[in-house]
Amino acid sequence: MKQIALFVIAFITFSCSQAQKTSFSKEALSQKLLATDDSQITFKNILKKYKGKTLVIEVWASWCGDCVKAMPKVKELQANNPDVSYLFLSADKTAEKWKIGIEKHALKGDHFMMTDGMKGVFGKSIDLDWIPRYIIVDKTGNIVLYRAIETDFDKISETLKSLK
Repeated sequence: MKQIALFVIAFITFSCSQAQKTSFSKEALSQKLLATDDSQITFKNILKKYKGKTLVIEVWASWCGDCVKAMPKVKELQANNPDVSYLFLSADKTAEKWKIGIEKHALKGDHFMMTDGMKGVFGKSIDLDWIPRYIIVDKTGNIVLYRAIETDFDKISETLKSLK
């Protein structure tokens, strides 16, 4: 009986930690991110630009091998979904390396950088545990896919198709 109880508790804990969120926390929305012009802007104000649009957010870094490996899939996603907006949030350690990465990989979309990296306040506020990480926000501003990684492109494509 004790083992069953422990299993149930473990299952509930894991399920809740992996839960689908439908909105960003106040903490995430209030965090300031670095723009390519070196200004800072809150995540809430960044998201305002996409009101009424479907948005794919990719959290990545130029040093991340899995992120670089997924770039062709991201470009394919963009080609197949030209009506969708793309927002790239970098976990790079320096703005210089981040900006070089944007150019090197010819990433089309808007770009911002988390100034405190993956494990910082913003990363924790979006439950960031792996990059690349993809989040999809629908036209009403609700998160419809909260946690997808580079192996989830079929799921990402299906989600975008369902939002058309």
